[in-house]
Amino acid sequence: MLPTFRTDRLLLRPRTMGDLEDCLAMDRDPRVTQHIAGPWTDPDRHRAFVVDRIQTRWPDGLGYWTIVPRADPQTFLGWILLLPCLDFGDEIEIGWRLPHRHWGHGYATEAARPVLRHAFDTVGVTAVIADIHPHNHASIRVAEKLGLRFVEDRTIAGEPARSYQIDHTGTGQHAG
Repeated sequence: MLPTFRTDRLLLRPRTMGDLEDCLAMDRDPRVTQHIAGPWTDPDRHRAFVVDRIQTRWPDGLGYWTIVPRADPQTFLGWILLLPCLDFGDEIEIGWRLPHRHWGHGYATEAARPVLRHAFDTVGVTAVIADIHPHNHASIRVAEKLGLRFVEDRTIAGEPARSYQIDHTGTGQHAG
């Protein structure tokens, strides 16, 4: 079971099937998924994909958290993940997704901070990566605010990605 985290404004709780409809609605907005490969336009495949992600038993300490405001825990603000990177071996990836109406409020950065601490202090990883489409400038800014630094360009699911990384000392690894 994943821990629950509290920040000044947010509650991060393990994602459940009760979050399914909010996740699907968020992903249907092309502004939200424009830089993310996935089955977003096929309703059956999209639902099956999200259900699988919710029901997968991830390694201890890894998975998805739903982000809600502490003052109104029924309002879905998005999710944050800490998962094995499926495309690149044993790397651990952090990622976030929020409905468009919740962009620009600092929620992704605020939610990612306790998840990063958890990755290093509890899970015991030595580094965390974020693979971000090069045109997703808002997510790149979030990664940089968190201390992740550009490492390399890669291709993921046929799409370009800029890989950012932070190590357990809190410093990013810079490209050589």
